[in-house]
Amino acid sequence: MTTYKAPVADTLFLLNEVLGYERHANLPGFADAPADMLEAILGEAAKLAENVVHPLNRVGDVEGCVRNDDGSVTTPKGFKEAYDQYREGGWMSLAIPAEFGGQGLPYTLHSAVGEFFSSANMALMMYPGLTQGAIAAILEHGTDEQKETFVPKMVEGVWTGTMNLTEPHCGTDLGLLRSKAVPTGDGSYRISGQKIFISAGEHDMSENVIHLVLARIEGAPEGVKGISLFIVPKFVLDADGNPGKRNGVSCGSIEEKMGIHGNATCVMNYDDAQGWLIGEENGGLKAMFVMMNEARLGVGLQGLSISEIAYQNAVAYARERIQGRSLSGPKAPDKKADPIIVHPDIRRNLMNMRAINEAGRALVLWTALQSDIAHRSDDAAARQAASDHLGLMTPVIKGVLTDKGFDNAVAAQQVFGGHGYIEEHGMSQFVRDARIAMIYEGANGIQALDLVGRKLAQNGGRAVQAFFKEVGDFCEENRADETMAPFTKALKKGLNDLQAATMWLMQNAMTKPDNAGAASTDYLHLFGLVALGLMWGRMAKVAQDRVAAGDATALHEAKLVTARYYFERVMPESAAHLARISAGCDSMMALAEDAF
Repeated sequence: MTTYKAPVADTLFLLNEVLGYERHANLPGFADAPADMLEAILGEAAKLAENVVHPLNRVGDVEGCVRNDDGSVTTPKGFKEAYDQYREGGWMSLAIPAEFGGQGLPYTLHSAVGEFFSSANMALMMYPGLTQGAIAAILEHGTDEQKETFVPKMVEGVWTGTMNLTEPHCGTDLGLLRSKAVPTGDGSYRISGQKIFISAGEHDMSENVIHLVLARIEGAPEGVKGISLFIVPKFVLDADGNPGKRNGVSCGSIEEKMGIHGNATCVMNYDDAQGWLIGEENGGLKAMFVMMNEARLGVGLQGLSISEIAYQNAVAYARERIQGRSLSGPKAPDKKADPIIVHPDIRRNLMNMRAINEAGRALVLWTALQSDIAHRSDDAAARQAASDHLGLMTPVIKGVLTDKGFDNAVAAQQVFGGHGYIEEHGMSQFVRDARIAMIYEGANGIQALDLVGRKLAQNGGRAVQAFFKEVGDFCEENRADETMAPFTKALKKGLNDLQAATMWLMQNAMTKPDNAGAASTDYLHLFGLVALGLMWGRMAKVAQDRVAAGDATALHEAKLVTARYYFERVMPESAAHLARISAGCDSMMALAEDAF
């Protein structure tokens, strides 16, 4: 049986000492959650995650979801009761505007507690997580009537939401979709088609499921220019706005999956289902991408979350399991063997995980803070800069943290040795659950192409140049501080590598697009190394200042140790990424062509 302890102290350190949470009290919602309330909210979320949500993680994996003869789906034992506690506690509504029944608190806070819940039980928390994305899309593109009709119940959690994009013959290339929408003349449409891989598509935890469905209106242009987005509820609402007759939407089957068994990933059949256009006709991708971008940040958070709980269990096991003796002499002479945490390979694995997790958490929260600024600030320049940051970091967070999350889950499993391969210890579930995050909401190769092909050049490169400046300014501001030299020198080297790689891509993208495409994944991870390095630099600066002031705690001391490890052992990988990016792409592509 696995255990989980929410990293409340680490999260408070980041929010209060590194990101300057209280400095943003001028933004709507921040003043309503000052430091003492922030700590209380995180504490309550931790209790629910640790004591209610996590004990069901193994249950969900073993039992899975069951499709019944009538097409309904039963979720694993205890899931509905846990979801009800989550819903009744107001966790769904934290960052939703008060006018729609939410609490209007910072999205930064929502992201912080989101990590706790996702670590505790990823499959269970996908039900409310997808609902959050659907709410965002309706708020951004829905009519006033649609907002008033659907959002309050979804914010309350009594209705949930999904997004329906993928079809059996098309995934990323949505221009190929075949689902059709026929206008009825009364303002609604009849939706027909089949969608696959629909997470939380059918279940027993809410009174209604509000599906957001991509389809092509009869006569619309081919390709992505002819796609529209529709609201298709499981139950059509009656005159009073309550769930009425069953709509023409059903779960044909539940996918047999590698992991996240506790989430009902469904094949959804739409047979003349009644739906309503959301946003502009043929503007479905624009509307859906509000939900997609929110989901991509959420999936990046899932990568971090699985990595964190896998790490916690690996550390606990390494401290308890005795085997062999330390290379430098016995560390537990009173025992027949030393705990395996004394062995260099075990320490290397654990430190790699820790170095990525703590910087990943900082990157997620920093980006969530930028989201709050982008949506809540009254300063146009600040909103633009924050929006630029969001666009740039979304593929980085999604791609890097899910790749690293899976790698770390495997490394944590390795710490257990043979016991990690046995289901009863739970490490296998972390590996299996983490794997999907690298695939859905746009496979990570697509995230790399999005970063290289779209985000770098957007607005004349404004976002990436601002990021380069932010990293460079941090290094320059701390250049004279000898205690920061181990961190700033390594970070500056990484920045130089990233800038060189960016220049290489600019020179090759147009004339040799295959080369740029081949280099994109290495570039994504190089970008991630520098972004995580900036986070470690900032954490190290805060900790170093506390040491100098004589009021450092054990937490600050540990941050300095882990920061040094990151810059000495992890950051040098930037040079390897640069070397792979800038050398051999021509020959690699030629060899690949010959091979296939």
